[in-house]
This record gives sequence, structure tokens and C-alpha cells, in this order.
Amino acid sequence: MAKVAFLGLGVMGYPMAGHLAEKGGHEVTVYNRSPEKALRWVGQHGGRWAATPREAALGQDFVMACVGNDDDLRQVTLGPDGAFAAMGRDSVFVDHTTASAEIARELAEAAAAQSFAAIDAPVSGGQAGAENGILTVMCGGDADAFARADKVIASYARACTLMGPAGAGQLAKMCNQICIGGLVQGLAEALHFAMRAGLDTEKLIATISKGAAQSWQMENRHKTMVAGEFDFGFAVDWMRKDLAIVLAEARQNGATLPVTALVDQFYAEVQAMGGRRWDTSSLIARLER
Repeated sequence: MAKVAFLGLGVMGYPMAGHLAEKGGHEVTVYNRSPEKALRWVGQHGGRWAATPREAALGQDFVMACVGNDDDLRQVTLGPDGAFAAMGRDSVFVDHTTASAEIARELAEAAAAQSFAAIDAPVSGGQAGAENGILTVMCGGDADAFARADKVIASYARACTLMGPAGAGQLAKMCNQICIGGLVQGLAEALHFAMRAGLDTEKLIATISKGAAQSWQMENRHKTMVAGEFDFGFAVDWMRKDLAIVLAEARQNGATLPVTALVDQFYAEVQAMGGRRWDTSSLIARLER
């Protein structure tokens, strides 16, 4: 059992922290910007809540975070009330936020200067993966710190891999989002084409999902896409945030991402249609309008 703080109790962080307490048996302290949610979590899972990230991090072996973006990360880690002000020597900070590789390296340097480690560890699997404790985690950072953190992350992950030094986890998550964007657009176009052509979409998917076209998106989202139902997890607003990170990184490293840039524009159209909180499979909505 370890002493763990968890910063950020959103749709991902709330169940992840719950698995730390229930499945992992760890002693968990939680922090959230709205104290009501932290108090509700404590009422459900035990442990305690803290009024600031610094208070939450004091005396902990591990500090986990899952917040919105780079600025949110700086807010909960740096400064007089940030977690880093209280983290002790040899503790480990694990960041599950999908953020830039730049902030990952910045926090790793700040942690090393204070003799503790920082691991960037974005996740894939969405809200369902967090609730079921079967997330895929891609990490960047020191190998020894990763080996220690891996045992704690196992409370809510089915796979956890060290991809390389600080920032490598975030870069791997960018690849994940590139793949998802292209896959969803391809599936949306195929279903749109099938409906216009008068094909039975259930028979179609039952057939082509047995071949090279198969994907998680096809298996899990084709029915709701055809039905025009888009309330299943990862929101368009969040995907656009992630794709902005991807495209900014590509401008720095020289990668050419024409499909990703186009899909980002398509998601902007979905936002303009009122679909900011629809899930990412809503790309079909702009084809069917």
C-alpha cells in the first residue's frame, strides 16, 4: 500500500482515484477545484480531501494528476500552493493529463531540481476505460521511477508502457489521437456511403468487421453513429484540444499531417453545429446534415 494524492476528479480522475482506493488498497488523498466533488468522492471511497494541491501532496509517495491542459497542470503543480512545493525527496509525480510534450519536460526538470521524479502518463480508453479500470497508459520519464509508479498505475490500467524519456508519453498519445481521428472519419464516410447506397449497415459491418477494415471504433460505434446518438464519452471539444497539441508539435518536428489537419477542421464544423459535447463519432453528423 502506498500513500497517494490524486489531483483532478473529472470524468476520468474520479473513477481512477476510486480504483486506487478500492482495488489498489492505497491510502488516497484527493484534491479538486470544486470541493463538493472531492467531498462526494471521500464519502464514497474513504480517504481524505485537501483544500490545495500542496496540502494534498504533503507526505505522499505518489502524486497523480488528471486535469485539463498545460495551464491547469502548471496551476496544480507550480507556485506556492502547487503540489511540487510539498513533494518530498524520492516521491513520484504521475501526470495523466493529455498535454504537450513541452510541459512534460518542463515538469520533469522542475521535479529533478527538487530530487523527485515526474512521469508523463497520458491514457487511452476513455471514460468507460477509467470506470472499468482498463486504461492503456503511455509513459515518459526515468525508468526507475516508472517501475515504482507502474505498480500503482496498475490499479486502473490493463497496459502501461514506458515509451522513452520525459515527453515520450505525450508524443505517443498524440499518435493515438492521430489514428483515432482518421479512423472515425473513414468509418463515418463508409456508413454515410452505405446508407446513401441503400445497404443494410448491420450486414455490412458484420461482414467487413471480419476483415482488414476492423477497428474498435467500428465494433463499438457503428450502431450509434447510424442512429445519430453521440453521447458516449470523449467530447469533440476535448478532441480539438488534443489535435491542436498534435498539430503544434508537428509544426515543430516537421511531420506532415494532412488528414489530421482536415479532420480537425471537420470537428470545428461539428462544434459549429452545436456538437461541442458530442462524442468524437459525431463526424458522421456533418455528412448526414
